[in-house]
Amino acid sequence: MNMRYYITLGIIKFISHIPFRLLYALSDALYFPFYYMARYRRKIVRKNLTESFPNKTISEVKTIERDFYRHFLDMLLESCKLMSISADEMRKRMKFVNIELLEEMLSRGQSISAFLGHHGNWEWISSSGLWFHDKGTVVQIYHRLHNQAMNHIITKMRTRMGNACVNMNSTVKYMIQATSNGEPHIYGLIADQSPRKNESKHYTTFLNHRVPVVTGPEKATKHFGFAAVYISVKKCKRGYYECIISPLHDNVQTLPDYELTTLYYQRLENDILQQPELYLWTHNRFKYAHQNCNI
Repeated sequence: MNMRYYITLGIIKFISHIPFRLLYALSDALYFPFYYMARYRRKIVRKNLTESFPNKTISEVKTIERDFYRHFLDMLLESCKLMSISADEMRKRMKFVNIELLEEMLSRGQSISAFLGHHGNWEWISSSGLWFHDKGTVVQIYHRLHNQAMNHIITKMRTRMGNACVNMNSTVKYMIQATSNGEPHIYGLIADQSPRKNESKHYTTFLNHRVPVVTGPEKATKHFGFAAVYISVKKCKRGYYECIISPLHDNVQTLPDYELTTLYYQRLENDILQQPELYLWTHNRFKYAHQNCNI
Protein backbone atom coordinates (compact mmCIF):
# COMPACT_ATOMS: atom_id res chain seq x y z
CA MET A 1 0.00 0.00 0.00
CA ASN A 2 1.19 3.55 -0.72
CA MET A 3 1.65 6.44 1.69
CA ARG A 4 -1.86 7.76 1.02
CA TYR A 5 -3.28 4.51 2.41
CA TYR A 6 -1.40 4.76 5.70
CA ILE A 7 -2.22 8.45 6.13
CA THR A 8 -5.93 7.81 5.51
CA LEU A 9 -5.90 4.76 7.78
CA GLY A 10 -4.20 6.78 10.53
CA ILE A 11 -6.79 9.58 10.31
CA ILE A 12 -9.70 7.15 10.45
CA LYS A 13 -8.17 5.27 13.39
CA PHE A 14 -7.64 8.55 15.24
CA ILE A 15 -11.26 9.62 14.66
CA SER A 16 -12.49 6.15 15.69
CA HIS A 17 -10.99 6.58 19.17
CA ILE A 18 -12.65 9.95 19.83
CA PRO A 19 -15.41 9.56 22.48
CA PHE A 20 -18.89 9.97 21.06
CA ARG A 21 -19.58 13.20 22.96
CA LEU A 22 -16.50 14.84 21.44
CA LEU A 23 -17.22 13.24 18.09
CA TYR A 24 -20.56 15.02 17.86
CA ALA A 25 -18.99 18.25 19.05
CA LEU A 26 -16.60 17.88 16.10
CA SER A 27 -19.55 17.23 13.79
CA ASP A 28 -21.26 20.42 15.03
CA ALA A 29 -18.08 22.42 14.48
CA LEU A 30 -17.73 21.13 10.92
CA TYR A 31 -21.32 21.89 9.97
CA PHE A 32 -20.96 25.62 9.27
CA PRO A 33 -17.91 25.43 6.97
CA PHE A 34 -19.19 22.26 5.31
CA TYR A 35 -22.67 23.59 4.59
CA TYR A 36 -22.14 27.32 4.09
CA MET A 37 -18.59 27.49 2.72
CA ALA A 38 -17.71 24.21 1.00
CA ARG A 39 -21.37 23.84 -0.06
CA TYR A 40 -20.76 20.17 -0.75
CA ARG A 41 -23.22 19.08 -3.49
CA ARG A 42 -25.73 21.70 -2.38
CA LYS A 43 -27.21 22.08 -5.86
CA ILE A 44 -27.89 18.34 -6.21
CA VAL A 45 -29.36 18.12 -2.70
CA ARG A 46 -31.66 21.11 -3.25
CA LYS A 47 -32.78 19.78 -6.65
CA ASN A 48 -33.47 16.31 -5.24
CA LEU A 49 -35.47 17.69 -2.32
CA THR A 50 -37.57 20.19 -4.26
CA GLU A 51 -38.43 17.64 -6.93
CA SER A 52 -39.17 14.89 -4.40
CA PHE A 53 -41.38 17.08 -2.18
CA PRO A 54 -43.18 19.48 -4.55
CA ASN A 55 -45.84 20.29 -1.94
CA LYS A 56 -43.35 21.56 0.62
CA THR A 57 -42.45 25.22 0.89
CA ILE A 58 -38.90 26.36 0.27
CA SER A 59 -38.59 26.97 4.01
CA GLU A 60 -39.56 23.35 4.73
CA VAL A 61 -37.15 22.10 2.08
CA LYS A 62 -34.30 24.13 3.59
CA THR A 63 -35.06 22.71 7.03
CA ILE A 64 -34.79 19.15 5.70
CA GLU A 65 -31.65 20.15 3.81
CA ARG A 66 -29.91 21.51 6.91
CA ASP A 67 -30.99 18.53 9.00
CA PHE A 68 -29.66 16.23 6.30
CA TYR A 69 -26.21 17.82 6.32
CA ARG A 70 -26.04 17.56 10.10
CA HIS A 71 -26.95 13.88 9.90
CA PHE A 72 -24.58 13.34 6.98
CA LEU A 73 -21.62 14.67 8.98
CA ASP A 74 -22.65 12.58 11.98
CA MET A 75 -22.81 9.48 9.80
CA LEU A 76 -19.39 10.08 8.23
CA LEU A 77 -17.79 10.33 11.66
CA GLU A 78 -19.86 7.45 13.06
CA SER A 79 -18.65 5.27 10.19
CA CYS A 80 -15.06 5.84 11.29
CA LYS A 81 -15.96 4.33 14.66
CA LEU A 82 -16.26 0.95 12.95
CA MET A 83 -12.48 0.79 13.05
CA SER A 84 -12.34 0.42 16.84
CA ILE A 85 -15.79 0.39 18.49
CA SER A 86 -16.42 -2.58 20.79
CA ALA A 87 -19.05 -5.20 20.02
CA ASP A 88 -20.96 -4.36 23.21
CA GLU A 89 -21.07 -0.65 22.39
CA MET A 90 -22.19 -1.34 18.84
CA ARG A 91 -24.99 -3.61 20.03
CA LYS A 92 -26.30 -0.75 22.18
CA ARG A 93 -26.20 1.76 19.35
CA MET A 94 -27.37 -0.37 16.40
CA LYS A 95 -30.16 -2.70 17.47
CA PHE A 96 -31.83 -5.25 15.22
CA VAL A 97 -35.52 -5.84 15.90
CA ASN A 98 -37.42 -9.01 14.96
CA ILE A 99 -34.24 -11.04 14.53
CA GLU A 100 -36.23 -14.18 15.34
CA LEU A 101 -37.77 -13.87 11.87
CA LEU A 102 -34.38 -14.36 10.25
CA GLU A 103 -33.27 -16.96 12.80
CA GLU A 104 -36.29 -19.11 11.95
CA MET A 105 -35.50 -18.90 8.22
CA LEU A 106 -31.83 -19.67 8.74
CA SER A 107 -32.67 -22.64 10.97
CA ARG A 108 -34.50 -24.15 7.98
CA GLY A 109 -31.38 -23.71 5.90
CA GLN A 110 -33.00 -20.92 3.88
CA SER A 111 -30.92 -18.03 2.61
CA ILE A 112 -32.30 -14.49 2.71
CA SER A 113 -32.16 -11.35 0.61
CA ALA A 114 -32.25 -8.40 3.01
CA PHE A 115 -33.26 -5.27 1.09
CA LEU A 116 -32.39 -1.84 2.48
CA GLY A 117 -31.57 1.64 1.22
CA HIS A 118 -29.21 4.53 1.77
CA HIS A 119 -31.24 5.64 4.75
CA GLY A 120 -30.08 6.04 8.34
CA ASN A 121 -26.58 4.69 8.88
CA TRP A 122 -26.09 1.95 6.31
CA GLU A 123 -22.40 1.55 7.21
CA TRP A 124 -23.32 0.41 10.71
CA ILE A 125 -25.44 -2.32 9.12
CA SER A 126 -22.13 -4.20 8.94
CA SER A 127 -22.61 -4.87 12.67
CA SER A 128 -25.38 -7.34 11.74
CA GLY A 129 -22.79 -10.10 11.96
CA LEU A 130 -22.83 -9.63 15.74
CA TRP A 131 -26.45 -10.75 15.80
CA PHE A 132 -26.39 -13.63 13.31
CA HIS A 133 -22.83 -15.00 13.18
CA ASP A 134 -23.82 -18.27 14.88
CA LYS A 135 -26.87 -18.80 12.64
CA GLY A 136 -25.51 -18.04 9.17
CA THR A 137 -23.10 -15.91 7.19
CA VAL A 138 -24.01 -12.26 6.64
CA VAL A 139 -22.78 -10.97 3.28
CA GLN A 140 -22.63 -7.35 2.17
CA ILE A 141 -22.77 -6.86 -1.58
CA TYR A 142 -20.74 -3.78 -2.44
CA HIS A 143 -19.44 -1.80 -5.39
CA ARG A 144 -15.65 -1.73 -5.45
CA LEU A 145 -14.22 1.78 -5.13
CA HIS A 146 -11.79 3.06 -7.76
CA ASN A 147 -9.51 4.25 -4.97
CA GLN A 148 -7.82 1.02 -3.90
CA ALA A 149 -6.63 2.43 -0.59
CA MET A 150 -10.13 3.53 0.48
CA ASN A 151 -11.63 0.30 -0.84
CA HIS A 152 -9.26 -1.72 1.35
CA ILE A 153 -9.94 0.41 4.42
CA ILE A 154 -13.72 0.35 4.04
CA THR A 155 -13.73 -3.41 3.45
CA LYS A 156 -11.60 -3.83 6.57
CA MET A 157 -14.12 -1.87 8.65
CA ARG A 158 -17.18 -3.59 7.17
CA THR A 159 -15.85 -7.08 7.94
CA ARG A 160 -14.66 -6.30 11.47
CA MET A 161 -17.96 -7.32 13.10
CA GLY A 162 -18.14 -10.71 11.38
CA ASN A 163 -19.69 -9.87 8.01
CA ALA A 164 -18.30 -10.93 4.67
CA CYS A 165 -17.97 -8.50 1.75
CA VAL A 166 -18.51 -9.58 -1.84
CA ASN A 167 -17.90 -7.39 -4.87
CA MET A 168 -21.13 -7.02 -6.83
CA ASN A 169 -19.37 -8.33 -9.94
CA SER A 170 -18.73 -11.61 -8.11
CA THR A 171 -22.17 -11.89 -6.49
CA VAL A 172 -23.70 -14.59 -8.72
CA LYS A 173 -20.58 -16.76 -8.54
CA TYR A 174 -20.56 -16.46 -4.75
CA MET A 175 -24.27 -17.28 -4.46
CA ILE A 176 -23.90 -20.37 -6.66
CA GLN A 177 -21.03 -21.65 -4.52
CA ALA A 178 -22.80 -20.94 -1.21
CA THR A 179 -26.06 -22.52 -2.42
CA SER A 180 -24.31 -25.64 -3.67
CA ASN A 181 -22.64 -26.01 -0.26
CA GLY A 182 -26.01 -25.72 1.49
CA GLU A 183 -24.84 -22.82 3.64
CA PRO A 184 -27.59 -20.37 4.70
CA HIS A 185 -26.62 -16.76 4.06
CA ILE A 186 -28.11 -13.32 4.60
CA TYR A 187 -27.33 -11.09 1.65
CA GLY A 188 -27.47 -7.37 2.42
CA LEU A 189 -28.68 -5.61 -0.71
CA ILE A 190 -28.68 -1.81 -0.83
CA ALA A 191 -30.85 -1.78 -3.92
CA ASP A 192 -31.61 1.92 -4.51
CA GLN A 193 -28.69 2.34 -6.88
CA SER A 194 -29.20 4.14 -10.18
CA PRO A 195 -28.29 1.96 -13.17
CA ARG A 196 -26.54 3.28 -16.24
CA LYS A 197 -28.98 4.63 -18.78
CA ASN A 198 -28.33 1.86 -21.29
CA GLU A 199 -28.69 -0.77 -18.55
CA SER A 200 -32.17 0.25 -17.44
CA LYS A 201 -34.71 -2.57 -17.80
CA HIS A 202 -37.51 -1.27 -15.61
CA TYR A 203 -38.90 1.96 -14.15
CA THR A 204 -40.91 2.47 -11.00
CA THR A 205 -42.38 5.39 -9.05
CA PHE A 206 -40.25 6.80 -6.27
CA LEU A 207 -40.45 10.20 -4.57
CA ASN A 208 -42.42 12.00 -7.26
CA HIS A 209 -40.25 10.54 -10.03
CA ARG A 210 -40.35 7.70 -12.49
CA VAL A 211 -36.94 6.15 -11.89
CA PRO A 212 -34.88 3.45 -13.59
CA VAL A 213 -34.04 0.69 -11.14
CA VAL A 214 -31.58 -2.16 -10.83
CA THR A 215 -33.33 -5.51 -11.07
CA GLY A 216 -30.42 -7.81 -10.23
CA PRO A 217 -31.37 -8.20 -6.53
CA GLU A 218 -34.89 -9.31 -7.45
CA LYS A 219 -33.65 -11.70 -10.14
CA ALA A 220 -31.14 -13.31 -7.80
CA THR A 221 -33.72 -13.64 -5.03
CA LYS A 222 -36.15 -15.44 -7.33
CA HIS A 223 -33.55 -17.54 -9.12
CA PHE A 224 -32.00 -18.96 -5.95
CA GLY A 225 -35.28 -19.21 -4.03
CA PHE A 226 -34.22 -16.83 -1.25
CA ALA A 227 -36.65 -15.36 1.24
CA ALA A 228 -37.03 -11.57 0.98
CA VAL A 229 -37.09 -9.19 3.94
CA TYR A 230 -36.88 -5.44 4.27
CA ILE A 231 -34.74 -3.66 6.86
CA SER A 232 -36.15 -0.32 7.96
CA VAL A 233 -33.49 1.83 9.64
CA LYS A 234 -34.83 4.34 12.18
CA LYS A 235 -32.81 6.96 14.03
CA CYS A 236 -33.95 6.93 17.65
CA LYS A 237 -31.63 9.71 18.77
CA ARG A 238 -28.16 10.93 17.92
CA GLY A 239 -25.88 7.90 17.62
CA TYR A 240 -28.62 5.32 18.19
CA TYR A 241 -30.48 3.39 15.50
CA GLU A 242 -32.97 0.55 15.17
CA CYS A 243 -33.08 -1.85 12.25
CA ILE A 244 -36.59 -3.26 12.04
CA ILE A 245 -36.82 -6.49 10.03
CA SER A 246 -40.06 -7.46 8.30
CA PRO A 247 -41.05 -9.67 5.36
CA LEU A 248 -40.96 -7.93 2.00
CA HIS A 249 -43.25 -10.64 0.62
CA ASP A 250 -44.16 -14.10 1.89
CA ASN A 251 -43.67 -15.88 -1.43
CA VAL A 252 -41.63 -13.96 -3.98
CA GLN A 253 -41.93 -16.74 -6.55
CA THR A 254 -45.61 -15.89 -7.05
CA LEU A 255 -44.92 -12.25 -7.89
CA PRO A 256 -44.87 -10.98 -11.47
CA ASP A 257 -41.59 -9.59 -12.78
CA TYR A 258 -40.38 -6.42 -11.05
CA GLU A 259 -43.13 -6.46 -8.41
CA LEU A 260 -40.65 -7.29 -5.65
CA THR A 261 -38.56 -4.28 -6.68
CA THR A 262 -41.67 -2.09 -6.62
CA LEU A 263 -42.55 -3.31 -3.12
CA TYR A 264 -39.04 -2.49 -1.97
CA TYR A 265 -39.22 1.07 -3.29
CA GLN A 266 -42.61 1.59 -1.65
CA ARG A 267 -41.21 0.56 1.73
CA LEU A 268 -38.12 2.72 1.30
CA GLU A 269 -40.18 5.73 0.29
CA ASN A 270 -42.34 5.33 3.38
CA ASP A 271 -39.22 5.39 5.56
CA ILE A 272 -37.94 8.50 3.78
CA LEU A 273 -41.25 10.31 4.25
CA GLN A 274 -41.03 9.63 7.99
CA GLN A 275 -37.40 10.76 8.37
CA PRO A 276 -36.40 12.54 5.13
CA GLU A 277 -33.20 13.97 6.57
CA LEU A 278 -31.73 10.46 6.86
CA TYR A 279 -31.67 9.72 3.12
CA LEU A 280 -28.57 10.16 0.96
CA TRP A 281 -29.64 13.25 -0.97
CA THR A 282 -26.11 13.99 -2.25
CA HIS A 283 -26.40 11.08 -4.68
CA ASN A 284 -27.64 12.08 -8.15
CA ARG A 285 -30.34 9.44 -7.90
CA PHE A 286 -32.72 11.07 -10.36
CA LYS A 287 -30.25 11.66 -13.19
CA TYR A 288 -32.25 9.53 -15.64
CA ALA A 289 -35.66 9.91 -13.97
CA HIS A 290 -38.86 11.55 -15.15
CA GLN A 291 -40.32 14.11 -12.75
CA ASN A 292 -43.93 14.88 -11.80
CA CYS A 293 -45.44 11.44 -12.08
CA ASN A 294 -48.36 12.39 -9.78
CA ILE A 295 -47.76 9.81 -7.11
